[in-house]
Amino acid sequence: MSNRLKKETSPYLLSHAENPVDWYPWGEEAFIKAKAENKPVFLSIGYSSCHWCHVMAEESFENKKVAEILNRFYVPVKVDREERPDIDSVYIEVCTALTGGAGWPLTVIMSPDQQPFFAATYIPRENHGNQMGLISLLISVADMWKNEQGKLLNTAGEVSRFLLRDESINGINPDEDFLHKAVEQLCASYDSEYGGFGSSPKFPSPQNLIFLLRYSKLSGDKKAREIAEHCLRQMYRGGIFDHIGGGFCRYSTDREWLAPHFEKTLYDNALLAFCYTEAYQEGRLPLYKEVAERTLDYCLRELKSPEGAYFSSQDADSDGVEGKYYLFTPDEVKAVIGEEKGRHFCECYDILDEGNFHGKSIPNLLINQRWRILPEGYDQLREKLRVYRSERSELKTDEKIISSWNGLMLMALSRAARVFNSSRYLSAAIELKDFLLNKDAGLSSLTSCCTHGKKSFPGTLDDYTFIALGLLELYEISFDTELLIDAKNLAEEVIKQFSDGKGAYYLSSVKAEKLIKRPRELFDGAMPSGNGAAAQLFDMLFRLSGDIRWRDAQNALLEVLCSHSEKYPAGCPFALCSLLSILYPTKELLCAAETLPESLDAIMGRYEPELTLLLKTPECAKQLADFAPFTRDINADGKSSYLYICSGGKCSLPYPLD
Repeated sequence: MSNRLKKETSPYLLSHAENPVDWYPWGEEAFIKAKAENKPVFLSIGYSSCHWCHVMAEESFENKKVAEILNRFYVPVKVDREERPDIDSVYIEVCTALTGGAGWPLTVIMSPDQQPFFAATYIPRENHGNQMGLISLLISVADMWKNEQGKLLNTAGEVSRFLLRDESINGINPDEDFLHKAVEQLCASYDSEYGGFGSSPKFPSPQNLIFLLRYSKLSGDKKAREIAEHCLRQMYRGGIFDHIGGGFCRYSTDREWLAPHFEKTLYDNALLAFCYTEAYQEGRLPLYKEVAERTLDYCLRELKSPEGAYFSSQDADSDGVEGKYYLFTPDEVKAVIGEEKGRHFCECYDILDEGNFHGKSIPNLLINQRWRILPEGYDQLREKLRVYRSERSELKTDEKIISSWNGLMLMALSRAARVFNSSRYLSAAIELKDFLLNKDAGLSSLTSCCTHGKKSFPGTLDDYTFIALGLLELYEISFDTELLIDAKNLAEEVIKQFSDGKGAYYLSSVKAEKLIKRPRELFDGAMPSGNGAAAQLFDMLFRLSGDIRWRDAQNALLEVLCSHSEKYPAGCPFALCSLLSILYPTKELLCAAETLPESLDAIMGRYEPELTLLLKTPECAKQLADFAPFTRDINADGKSSYLYICSGGKCSLPYPLD
């Protein structure tokens, strides 16, 4: 029998619509019922491509005994973390406070007024060693709710007071030493043998690498770039990169990058494609271009929606088995591409009779000492295996379109279009931009996600900031002045809808549902924080427009971010990218011309993170002056194109490009 989730649009919620658990979606109905019947709320947060979410669903939420206990003593509520990042952020903080860590599936038990008193991640159905199983836990908490409710409510009150504690701190003015400290911390946590930060599980953390690349370029610190490049090469070699179909899985379960958690998410692949493209700009190493293109091509092929936006993720499991879609045996490979070619292919990609993962093999280049030089024709062999793989096993796709993740994809497509001179990526970026902006709704009313045409929930800080950064990236290849205006308008909405009044910004809008706490994320996680993105957005708008308001907003935000991360500045690398332009000289270029000069391609193709460029033509002159008033009196003479260069607060005389 179906439950209330059958009316939802989220693929994750719909996958639980036939559970015997009487699930409610998050909303007023569930909490009214909990208050009326004096029952605690059992909140379960997950997402569709999460392997352990599937395990807990099959093990517990499809079990009649578990369902009977939940339905009798609790009001069960299901939340898709990707659809409601605000709810997820609040209760991830709760779980971290209570247990020292957090993840998904996330289990929270709370009072009818949303005050939590228990939190955990995956819980097995039965007792396992010293770990209490879900059945025992539910019975125990139900008994306490009946007989010792006061104790649980006292705990809930303490947790809520902790969440709402005063986080005021002494402001600091971040300087070059602050940047050096962040780099030292990243270097100290770096695995010099296998690459990556920490041991295992090991996440790609592309924002760390982007910061190190830019810091190295501006400071001259070669070690920072060596670390970033070593990590990029090692991730490519490992099984976390899909050598058959392109793209990256979410993280590696081991130190060597061999065995990934097989789900693929849009935000990881967008950020990594952007990172490899940026790495390619300095030195033009073909490998980085290949990885960036294969990652973007995977997204275009398998995640692109008919409307031109991109779906959120693909599942870790297929046919109920984790990673089955990605695994091969030597016999399979030989059957598809032939005996001799198959034998060489297996030797190259570590596909063994005994397997390297549960009896089968994850293709990788970790043991191939000549991995930089693969034999000719391997592109065609990989394509044959990809087609065979897609027909052999089904891989489910979560068809939610998440605005912030698509903003990251807009950044990646736009940068790749510019650096690789690709009309294909440019067309895809413009198509995505048109979907995201949807001017009929207005930029002040972005929505967080869209599923099968149905938009829901007000946009978050991440949505506004990442889309705006994507627009600025797209401007650098298209020079469409309307993009600058749209990015500025989105930034205005950031200040209007998300400001905390202290210099930083909340995750949820003033238009959003009121939760027990309005979440604010200052540190980068698996993806950069919206506050880090806002710092970069304000920085770029100041450098492009000359409007001091944006530099003031950037300084105020950096003061908050850096004060909170004073002991661990490596925790906000995306924000530190914007600090670079304050501490190191920048270059602001304005080209005045009748038409787009070809020479601008060479200028914008180089790796100069300190560089910004505006193009003024007669067609865009008025609109550009509205965005950047200092351009109003600068004109070409109708014969030559002129370049105006400013650096370090000083502007030189213009010189002709023709």
